[in-house]
Amino acid sequence: MDLTSEQLKPAIKIIDLHKSYGKHKVIKGLSLEVFHGEIFGFVGSNGVGKSTTIDCLIGAKKFDSGQIFVNDYDIQKETYFAKRSFGYTSSEPTTYEVMTGNEYLEFIANVYEMTEDAYQSNKTFLLKKFGLTMVDMQKKIGAYSHGMKQKICLMASLLYNPTIWILDEPTVGLDIIVFETLKDMMLKFAENGGTIFVTSHNIDLVSKICDRVAFIKDGVIADVIDLKNNPDRRYQLPRLFLNLYKEAEQK
Repeated sequence: MDLTSEQLKPAIKIIDLHKSYGKHKVIKGLSLEVFHGEIFGFVGSNGVGKSTTIDCLIGAKKFDSGQIFVNDYDIQKETYFAKRSFGYTSSEPTTYEVMTGNEYLEFIANVYEMTEDAYQSNKTFLLKKFGLTMVDMQKKIGAYSHGMKQKICLMASLLYNPTIWILDEPTVGLDIIVFETLKDMMLKFAENGGTIFVTSHNIDLVSKICDRVAFIKDGVIADVIDLKNNPDRRYQLPRLFLNLYKEAEQK
């Protein structure tokens, strides 16, 4: 299959990113590219800059210097268009808990100017996938369990058909059935040409579904492992991850 010039451009491009909190430098010249149609894993131990990188990527935090492009839109200069092209789910569910599940999805649909037909079709599909009933959707989100809140956030992040799906520790609080559903949806999303950027402490998940994995250490990319073209390295990934951070601890 021939790729168009647009498809050849990275879906996500981060160039020489720097971010500090006061005098504490967290991101120290991080650069990476994520290509259309791939599942890209972003892993590292706690406190090395994963969440800060994602906050910069989604436009939630300003950064000191560097550039970030999402679908070729500059996240700082073309924020509106960049944000419309991706769906995002954080590790901790963040919604308007005074709303019912239905009200929240309707709110998201209005923000992204969805047609009624597209909204109803996508909502029906996602309800079935994540196992939520109409009774569930009529309840206030504040009354949901942690797992149900995560489900509604995942649904909201996909509702408007984004081309990039950014997931920060998406499996936290999910039971095994929903975990398997999410894994299947991630694979299908990429098969249909979507791009996924995922952070996870679940190295087993990352090793099984990601095409490439970047290790972040001390605010920069320490290594990028190509699992798609080197499938044997999928089995080595947990060991590679442990070795990298053991070396850091010994220094």
